[in-house]
Amino acid sequence: MERATVTTNYDTFTTEFDYGDIPTPCQTVAVQEFASHVLPILYSLVLIFGLLGNALVMLILVRYKKLKSMTDIYLLNLAISDLLFIFSLPFWAYYAAHEWIFGNEMCKILSGIYLAGFYSGSFFIILLTIDRYLAIVHAVFALKARTVVYGIITSVITWCVAILASIPGMVFNRLQKENNRFACTPHFPSETQIRWNQFLTLKMNLIGLIFPMIVMTFCYAQIIVTLMRCRNDKKNKAVKLIFIIMIIYFLFWTPYNIVLLLQTFQTSFRLNNCDDISNLGIAVQVTETLAMAHCCINPVIYAFAGEKFRKYTCTFFQKHVALHLSKHCRFLYIEPLERASSTYSHSTGEQDLSAVL
Repeated sequence: MERATVTTNYDTFTTEFDYGDIPTPCQTVAVQEFASHVLPILYSLVLIFGLLGNALVMLILVRYKKLKSMTDIYLLNLAISDLLFIFSLPFWAYYAAHEWIFGNEMCKILSGIYLAGFYSGSFFIILLTIDRYLAIVHAVFALKARTVVYGIITSVITWCVAILASIPGMVFNRLQKENNRFACTPHFPSETQIRWNQFLTLKMNLIGLIFPMIVMTFCYAQIIVTLMRCRNDKKNKAVKLIFIIMIIYFLFWTPYNIVLLLQTFQTSFRLNNCDDISNLGIAVQVTETLAMAHCCINPVIYAFAGEKFRKYTCTFFQKHVALHLSKHCRFLYIEPLERASSTYSHSTGEQDLSAVL
């Protein structure tokens, strides 16, 4: 379901939702209490770590990697996608604790930003997989296809598609009064409300889970077959980083998509009593927070799985952090940076398959 459906769970459920055989709406006080006490803290943690990590990733890619490959372009855009999530978090955190005070326009804009970040992140994960597939399975063709120019063109197209996919969230989300508090929630035409809920949930599951899984399964099956025929340590290292990113993506986003599916089709799954509705509301909030925490994970993956990223990070901290501290603290004095940084100079194998990060 779209972002607006998630925010609906901050409120008690209203008569606008179809409860099947339930004669009156369930007042899910537990859902609201959980949102107001727990979500602001969790969102704040994601904001801090996600902002620092992704800002560092962008700095390394732009300043040290110089965006010399298609992979770098996609990784940069993936970091931007994560930052879109992070940008909206302070607003959703305040909303969870209190009510929506930012007006109708901000409700629409932030809902669109949230969804654009989600869809673009999923698309760039897919593009990174295809990028690895071309580099290893179709190496000759990849020499012409995997250029910075094509990387920029496909990135622009990807952002356009992600924005188009997020338009329903911007159109239907609006400021409205629900249960004595202002809320940023979806408002569908009454005669098509259930169909819109189901369509948007299925769209999110298709784009965020099913389609990436199909593409990754095919691409990595072909990659494994190719590597088994010609073992190459550099190729294995090149695949490792992207493969880890894929696995982490599914671990963080799959629970959220499944719970949204259960919530939207709760009558079909016979989850339409008050306890089930309350539990689903809390489950959506927990799994959504887990999905948002994914924004903090990619920089950690780069640090542990990307050899070049570790080297560039060390260079950055030596030149800009350790040197600044050493000027004020003699005991932190380090050896001349020219000598230290020379260890991390650009290798001539920048176009090597191992140069993912």
